Amino acid sequence: MTFPDPPIAFDRMFIMGNGGAGKTWLARRIGEQLHHPVVHLDDMHWEPGRYGIDRDRALRDGMVKTAAERDAWVMEGVYGQLANMVLNRTTILVWIDLPGGMHRQHQTAGHPRRRDRNAIRWSFEVGGRIPE
Repeated sequence: MTFPDPPIAFDRMFIMGNGGAGKTWLARRIGEQLHHPVVHLDDMHWEPGRYGIDRDRALRDGMVKTAAERDAWVMEGVYGQLANMVLNRTTILVWIDLPGGMHRQHQTAGHPRRRDRNAIRWSFEVGGRIPE
C-alpha cells in the first residue's frame, strides 16, 4: 500500500472499530505511508503504564483536542465520547466491522495491554460478544 501523492482528504483520518479489529495495525501502516503522526486514543484515555486506570478527564480531553488541532494525523480508538471531540476535524472516517469472532484472534497479539484479561473482557462486552 502506497500513497505517492495523497489528496487533502487523507489529512485527518479517524479509524474506529471494536477491540481487536486491527485499528492500531491499520493506523500505523497508513501513518507510515502518509508520513502522518499516529494518535492512539488508548494512550490518552488510560494513565501511562496503568491500563485500566482512567486518566483525569480534563487532561485527557485537552490532549485529544490538542491532537485533533494538528493539520494532519491518523487517529484510532473506540471511545465514542472522544471520537465526538474530533469528528468535526476528521476528513476520512474508517469503520472496521469484522464478522463475529474474527477480532478474537487479535486480542492476545500485539500490544502488551491485549494480554490483560480485563481489557479482553471489556473488548468483548463492548462488541456484544462476551466469551464463555
